[in-house]
Amino acid sequence: MNLILILGDQLSHNISSLDNIDVENDVILMCEVWDEATYVKHHKKKIAFIFSAMRHFAKELEEKGYSVHYTQLDDPDNAGSFLGEVKRAIKTHKPSNIIVTEPSEYRVLDDMRQWEDDLGITTEIRPDQRFLATHQDFTEWAKDRKQLRMEYFYREMRKKYKILVDEDGKPEGGEWNYDSENRKPPKDGLDVPNTYTAQTDDITDEVIKLVAEKFPDHFGDLHPFYFAVTRDQALYALNKFIDERLKNFGDYQDAMVQGEPWMYHSHISFYINIGLLTPLECCERAEAAYADGTAPLNAVEGFIRQILGWREYVRGIYWLKMPEYENLNHLGADRALPHFFWDANTKMNCMRQCITETKENAYAHHIQRLMILGNFALIAGLNPDEVNEWYMIVYADAYQWVELPNVTGMILFADGGLLASKPYAASGSYINKMSDYCKNCSYAVTKKNGKDACPFNYLYWDFMQRNQDKLEGNPRLGFSYNTLSKMSNEKIKAIKDDSQRFFKEISDGS
Repeated sequence: MNLILILGDQLSHNISSLDNIDVENDVILMCEVWDEATYVKHHKKKIAFIFSAMRHFAKELEEKGYSVHYTQLDDPDNAGSFLGEVKRAIKTHKPSNIIVTEPSEYRVLDDMRQWEDDLGITTEIRPDQRFLATHQDFTEWAKDRKQLRMEYFYREMRKKYKILVDEDGKPEGGEWNYDSENRKPPKDGLDVPNTYTAQTDDITDEVIKLVAEKFPDHFGDLHPFYFAVTRDQALYALNKFIDERLKNFGDYQDAMVQGEPWMYHSHISFYINIGLLTPLECCERAEAAYADGTAPLNAVEGFIRQILGWREYVRGIYWLKMPEYENLNHLGADRALPHFFWDANTKMNCMRQCITETKENAYAHHIQRLMILGNFALIAGLNPDEVNEWYMIVYADAYQWVELPNVTGMILFADGGLLASKPYAASGSYINKMSDYCKNCSYAVTKKNGKDACPFNYLYWDFMQRNQDKLEGNPRLGFSYNTLSKMSNEKIKAIKDDSQRFFKEISDGS
């Protein structure tokens, strides 16, 4: 008989580890383990979401007639790790083989590769077929390329899966990318539909109580709990997005509005990353909305690009460049993460809003993550290790394969431009254009220097000065460095003085 291990982010009935399962003899092992819940201090809501989804999935497997060995976190015999639980299950069930689908994170796979020697039992690690580009696919695409730009990978994926292309492989509408149409600032009177919210059942209520008891010092709010925890619920959430918000997603995907954490985004990354939804079905559902005229092309293409393009691309970068990628720090950033990343106690309203919503929801949309929180981390020179850990902790859709390339590459430019063609640094004017945050801020976004000036304004230029030797040759920063070269000595000194004052204030907590 086989012992089939299913991990907490592999909650798909068609996962490769279940292929050719012998229902009469094989045993499925699922386990909630301390090592995974605490290797970083995950958001309380994230732990509750994963454990509840796992328990619901195990229940579905049992209803199908499978034999499931499930270890809950508070089981007194819980070994606390994947390997420990596998050893316990081996003693109980005496399997001939262990079967598992490849884990999504390098550290887990690296450990599993030793299991066969450690356990003396054949351990079969199968490919994760939920992703649309295999490791070999991405390696072949990346081979001999000087630059690994997502746009060109995305076009190949569109052709391969025949998404938004005609019979000749040409893009629908004549363009591959409609991002230029997807940058409208928010306007008054936007009517944002409510996002999907699930009702908790006995299983979820029990998990919430467990998390409250076992992880009281972890970041984040447990209530209200609204995540989908079954495939049926996740499908409903997907359909609700397609029917109610997709039509406006393109226009306002970069917009930020105080008091509107969800905007027109889909909020399904939770469910794709854990296995309740498949990436291809999400793309095909959006494409169908364009075909039947219920959503415009710029919205549908932008949504599909996030999944078929960006999601597959960052996963490809992760496995291509690990484990070295984890330690990159091209700009030599070393400033400690400010305490307000945990308590939102800052006078910068944009940061306060995004951190507060992250604490409440274990979610922020991609522009909040990139151009508010990430932008600050970049221009303030925060240590990549600390920033990566924070992003891993606070978001319910964060797993290292997706978090690390987004933070190290896209946000911090710590990989030196492997992933992004330029650092995504911006001053307060961008935030003012794309949000209403600046209206309620203690700082003046129109002021460039002084104690009342928006810190993003002088920190942007301080960042450009600090890193001039590494960034000046970047063609996409030519305009900024041309502007910097024309600044007076007095202006340069004011930028430096303001930045040093600000850094002292955040270091001493004032």
